Amino acid sequence: ERKKANEVSRMVLVGDVKGKIGILVDDMADTCGTLGLAAKTLAENGAVKVYAIVTHGILCGKAVQVINDSVLTKVVVTNTVPHEDKKKICPKLDTIDVSGTLAEAIRRTHNGESVSFLFNNAV
Repeated sequence: ERKKANEVSRMVLVGDVKGKIGILVDDMADTCGTLGLAAKTLAENGAVKVYAIVTHGILCGKAVQVINDSVLTKVVVTNTVPHEDKKKICPKLDTIDVSGTLAEAIRRTHNGESVSFLFNNAV
C-alpha cells in the first residue's frame, strides 16, 4: 500500500512461500524501500531466499544501504544505469548487459523491422 511516491506503508502477501525461494520483479528501483519491505515480508513468512530482478535500478539515496541491510540474497539490475561504483560496496548487486538488445531494437526501428521479434529471439 503506497502512501506516496517512494513510500510503502504495508505489504500484503498472497499465497504460501514457506520453504520456497522468493523472486521479486520490478520495473524500477529508486530507494529500494519497496524491495526491502517485500523481501522482509517473504522471509517472515518462510521464504528461504529472496532474489530481486529490476529493469532500471536507479538506486539513489540509501538504496545500497537498504539492499545491504536487507534479507535479499541478490539484486539483479540491467545496465541501463551505471552501477560499477555501487557494486564495489554492495556484494548483493549484479548487472545484466542489455546494450545488444537495445542496439538491435534501435536498428530494427530505424529499418522498419519488427521489434516484437526480439521478445522470442535472443540477440
